[in-house]
Amino acid sequence: MARRTKWLIVPLIGAVAMAAACSTEKRAENVTPDPGDIRVKVANFECPPNALGAGETKTGPLDGSRLQIVTTVAPITSIVSNIAGDRADVIGTVPEGTNSHTYEPKPSVAKVISSADIVFVNGLKLEDPTLEIAEKNIPDAGQLIELGTLSLPNDLYIFDFSFPKEGGKPNPHLWTNPPMAKCYAQTAASVMAKADPANAAYYNDNLAKYAARVDALDAAIRTATQTVPRASRKLLTYHDAYAYFAAEYDWDVIGAIQVSNFEDPTPKEIADLITQIRDEKVPAVFGSEVFPSPVLEQIGKETGVKYVDVLRDDDLLGSPGDPEHSFLGLMRFDFITMVRSLGGDPAALEAFDPADVAPDNADYPQ
Repeated sequence: MARRTKWLIVPLIGAVAMAAACSTEKRAENVTPDPGDIRVKVANFECPPNALGAGETKTGPLDGSRLQIVTTVAPITSIVSNIAGDRADVIGTVPEGTNSHTYEPKPSVAKVISSADIVFVNGLKLEDPTLEIAEKNIPDAGQLIELGTLSLPNDLYIFDFSFPKEGGKPNPHLWTNPPMAKCYAQTAASVMAKADPANAAYYNDNLAKYAARVDALDAAIRTATQTVPRASRKLLTYHDAYAYFAAEYDWDVIGAIQVSNFEDPTPKEIADLITQIRDEKVPAVFGSEVFPSPVLEQIGKETGVKYVDVLRDDDLLGSPGDPEHSFLGLMRFDFITMVRSLGGDPAALEAFDPADVAPDNADYPQ
C-alpha cells in the first residue's frame, strides 16, 4: 500500500513536549506531579457522563428492521462493529491507509448517510469533510455522534507541535489510548441501545465483553511498559497519533514527521532533528508501512538508530475478514512493535487475545 507523499519534520517544540520534560524532572526529584499537568489528567481519564448516556430514545430503526450505521475511520468502524454484531449494518466511509484529516468522501457517501439511523464520527476536527457531508445529508430523525468530542473534556485537549493551540484543533487521535477507546465503545452502545430498544440487551452484552477485552489490553500495555527503561520511552513517529497513549502510559513523544503538502524538509531541518535524536538518545524512530518515508530512513542511518517502518494508526492489519483485521489487533501490533524496538519485553502483549467479541460484519471501504 505504498503511497507517494511529502513530509514535514516537526521538532520538539510543543507545550505537551515541554510538559513531558517537566514530568521527567519531577519524577527524578521524587516530587508529586502537579494535578493540573495534562499528563496526570489524561492518566486519570474517566468516560464523561454525557458520553456514557449519549443518544436519543427511539422506537426502533428508521426502516423498521435493522439499524443503519455509518462510520468514518477503520478503528471506529471496528469498535462500533463489535457492539453492533449481527443486529445492525455498519458501513465505513474512510478507506484505510488514507489521510483522514483531508480525505474527501465519494459522492456515494452522501447517499449512504441519507438513510442512516446513526453516523459515528471521531470529531475534534479529524474528518471535517466527512462531517460536513453528514450534517447535510443525515435524515431528520438520524443521529450524528462525535465520539471523540463527547469523550474528551476540554481540559484534556492536547495541543502540541502538530496540533498547535492557535490552530484550534486538538490532537484527535484518542483511540490509541485504550481507556479512551473504551469510552468510544460505551458511547456507541448507549446510542445503539436507545435507538433500537428491542436489541438493547444484546448491544450492552457486547459492550461488557468488549470493555473487558480493552481492559485486558490496557493491563498488558502497563505490564509491557514497565519492561522498557524510562529513558527509552521516546517516540519519534511518522504521524503525531500517540499523544494520548504517551500521556496515559508515561511515554514521551519527542517529535513527528507529518504527512503534508509542504516541500521536502530542508537539510537544516534534518540536521536539527538528527542532533535532537542524539541528544535525547532515542533508541529507534518509527515509520509507517502505509506512508513510507525516505527522510525517516535517512535519519535512522545518520544517527545509527533503528528505523522501524511498520506502525499504523488507522490502517487495520490484513484485510476485512482476517482475524487480525480489528482495532484490538492493530493496537496490539503497534505496542508490541514499540516495546520490542525500545528494548522492552512485549510478552504480556503477545499473550493478549485481540479477537473480536461479536461478528464483524462491517463494510470497510477500499
